[in-house]
Amino acid sequence: MTDQTLHTLQLTPEVERITQALLQPDQPHRLTDEEALTLMREAPVALLGTLAVARKRAVSGPNVYYNRNIHIEPTNICVFKCRFCSYRRSAGEPDAWYYSLDDVERLAAERVGEPITEVHIVGGVHPKHDLEYYCEMIRRVKRVLPHVVVKAYTAVELHYIITKAGLTLEEGLKRLQEAGMGAIPGGGAEIFAPEIREQICPEKPTAEEWLATHEAAHRLGISTNCTILYGHIEQYEHRIDHLHRLRELQDRTHGFDAFIPLKYRNRHNSMSAIGEVSLPEDMKMMAISRLYLDNIPHIKAYWPMLGISATELALSFGADDIDGTIDDTTKIYSMAGAEEQRPRLTTERMEQLVRSAGFEPVERDTYYHAVVRDTL
Repeated sequence: MTDQTLHTLQLTPEVERITQALLQPDQPHRLTDEEALTLMREAPVALLGTLAVARKRAVSGPNVYYNRNIHIEPTNICVFKCRFCSYRRSAGEPDAWYYSLDDVERLAAERVGEPITEVHIVGGVHPKHDLEYYCEMIRRVKRVLPHVVVKAYTAVELHYIITKAGLTLEEGLKRLQEAGMGAIPGGGAEIFAPEIREQICPEKPTAEEWLATHEAAHRLGISTNCTILYGHIEQYEHRIDHLHRLRELQDRTHGFDAFIPLKYRNRHNSMSAIGEVSLPEDMKMMAISRLYLDNIPHIKAYWPMLGISATELALSFGADDIDGTIDDTTKIYSMAGAEEQRPRLTTERMEQLVRSAGFEPVERDTYYHAVVRDTL
């Protein structure tokens, strides 16, 4: 980006200064919280996209990743009553569900012979489940699909069941790891700011407890993802505070593989009246995530949440991962009114999407190793 181009954008002096700092090829610039807020408030969205793609290319080159995965959501019965959640039900409600261990094993067995590399397990925090139940669920999946990585349970689920078992976080996570848990998804982070958390999910584990769970996992060598839920009652300051805490933990542990900005969807929950943020706001969040989280290698545009067209656009705002095939195995966002009511993509469609955005599709495993398949 030339000085002349910057001039035509009519940037404020501070945005221009930050932009010039980010564009220095030999001197990587770490955004301060104040600089990130300035970019969020004042920078043109197109500029943020240009800066974010430059940062993405420095990290992952032309590659954009996807995987072959399914979700298993054992129950939507949950002890917590988060105001933003369209998924949670109480036992006995008409659209509540509960899968027994035999049911979970059957769902996994239906995938025998398919080329999936990951089973992603998350659900409601059921009041009757304990740590051994969670361990046995993983064993059942691994028994019928021994080759897959089981990425299982949010930090909210993990903190609840491990605390209930009277164990330290590391003791409980070690038991799950021994049962076959290979990674942890990033859900449940929501917004870390206590004044916002108190309004939208007061019963849930605190930000400190969420972060402590992931830190304990990292100490055990378990890789994890991380998320934010944005676009509800939070302000930009709360978003940057959230990113700051993630970046700080990553500086210590280097255990996060990917960050996923998750958009609040407003159908069928008690916060529906506040509406949803715009597509430009989604792209701004994607770009700022890439620019601020300079120590987390991958930024994911989660297509069941964004929709397919917005996911393709997100690749021009710093994302380098679009998640997986999924095959209509998750209801979390469809129940909240997301565009993709039956989330399913073929690998051919995913690769086409990535190439249309000007990048090179790469099938990955859970740990971002390229998957090489025999084409004969």
